[in-house]
Amino acid sequence: MPLSPLRVAPGGRYFETFDGAPFLMVGFNDAIAWQGLGGLYRRRDLAGVETYLEDLRDHGINTIRLMLEYVHREGRYFERRAGEFNPDMVRLWDDLFALCERLELRVLLTPWDTFWMSRRWKRHPYNAENGGPATKKSSVLTDEAVFQILMGRFRFVIERWGESGVIAAWDLWNEIWTHWGGTIEHQEGVFSRMSEAIRAIEMETWGWTRPQTISIYGPNLAHGYENLIFRHPNIDFATSHIYATGSIDDPKNTVNPALTMGREVRYALNHVPPHYPFLDTEHGPIHLFNDKRRALPEDFDDEYERHLMWAHLASGGAGSGMRWPARHPHILTQGTKRSLHSLSKFLPLIDWRRFAPRDALPDLEINAVSTHPAKRGKPLKNVQIFGCRDEAQAVVWLLRGNPTRNQTGMLPPRQSELIVLTLRQVRSGTYTVQEWDTVRGDSPARHELKVEKDGLLHCVLPRFANDLALAVRRVD
Repeated sequence: MPLSPLRVAPGGRYFETFDGAPFLMVGFNDAIAWQGLGGLYRRRDLAGVETYLEDLRDHGINTIRLMLEYVHREGRYFERRAGEFNPDMVRLWDDLFALCERLELRVLLTPWDTFWMSRRWKRHPYNAENGGPATKKSSVLTDEAVFQILMGRFRFVIERWGESGVIAAWDLWNEIWTHWGGTIEHQEGVFSRMSEAIRAIEMETWGWTRPQTISIYGPNLAHGYENLIFRHPNIDFATSHIYATGSIDDPKNTVNPALTMGREVRYALNHVPPHYPFLDTEHGPIHLFNDKRRALPEDFDDEYERHLMWAHLASGGAGSGMRWPARHPHILTQGTKRSLHSLSKFLPLIDWRRFAPRDALPDLEINAVSTHPAKRGKPLKNVQIFGCRDEAQAVVWLLRGNPTRNQTGMLPPRQSELIVLTLRQVRSGTYTVQEWDTVRGDSPARHELKVEKDGLLHCVLPRFANDLALAVRRVD
């Protein structure tokens, strides 16, 4: 049986399969030309690619974001000439989708590598100088001939590979921006037309449609793209690439990046309709890597990325968030894979299908438990709180660190401390609070608590060192 397709879950903030199983996207960005998948090309090493994908699956990764072509170099164009599909690339995707189907991995697919398409426009087959339909780069989204070519690629992919849910969703255009032509309002119309045409092809061919989104380089939201990215009526979930200057693209510590990620996810969820999930689909230290030509030290990178993914999830993101590896070679570190595995094992603790969270920060407080009377019951100022909740469930992540003190580097090892979590405005009833060790990937304790009519949930947490995740659920 083909892999069950995805749709937005009833709660509106996450996904589920057509079979009714909850689904959050846990994964990262990869490329068909990089080390892990490079053996697909002309079937140079299919066994090696299978081993690579099996390792990802075994670490809880369920989704890889990929571009149909990756044209940093010549030789990976999906169309050799506009409208003529490259047999080597078609066979590559035949093999990759078959492997993913068997291993139950999904691909968040963007049909064009628009970053390198822009950088290498002089060589691209869509350029009129190469016999293509676009008179210039700034006419790609205004020329009717280009639109027909774009839709020809979608139709080919849908008819050849669209029967299965292995294609999790469409990222219709990677990092939309004004240099592709037309005003923002014109581009909104283009994507309405594109979206409707894709759904018509999918319905005609397979009788169902898959979710759609449009991505953007995060800082560019300030230039008027909020409606297209967050509220376009044709998309099913919202996406942006969170490359905040300094804190994420060139980090000096592992706390500020998490604070930025939490803030950006909350911003997005405050701007999308209540039935749209939000997912960061690109982040990472790109200024450090691309411009300064340096990679993060591996142990720092592991902690930085673990903090980013938990800040994303606990703030209401529909999965782990997806980074580029930004390393040589372009593969995830073992530490990051262990962190993704830990996060994936946490997911069954929440009923994501029905979870419809809002920002929980106004309702959360952390206090010290101390034998010293002056310290007892005081809020802990050096603990950062991330959380989202609805009336029956909550996800909370606590991170120690005070960036206002110019913290640098990684967090130092600390002994566990006894603290009290308070969640306000809770319905009376019985709740479980499951602690989760994000490093070890297991639950050290589970608490069952009664909430009375005062609406206060108090939970004593004895195992808080540097960070701790919590799953809160009403059991009655």
